[in-house]
Amino acid sequence: MSKRGTDFLYKWISANVPETPGADVISVAELTQKLFADAKAIGISSTEIEQDTGIVYEVILDAIVHHDAGLAD
Repeated sequence: MSKRGTDFLYKWISANVPETPGADVISVAELTQKLFADAKAIGISSTEIEQDTGIVYEVILDAIVHHDAGLAD
């Protein structure tokens, strides 16, 4: 289990997802690749992130969908 990986994921999402206007397959895939590249740059592996959080693509997609839903209110 990696608290470091989980913390990185959620901090990264809060800094990068609000900039994303909507959820589509390409934008979510690009964000996922960017997240893994940023994590690798500081020594965190994709495995370390996904141990506690599950599939990162789905976590990012969920964050975008819920962020858009919040804007509509």
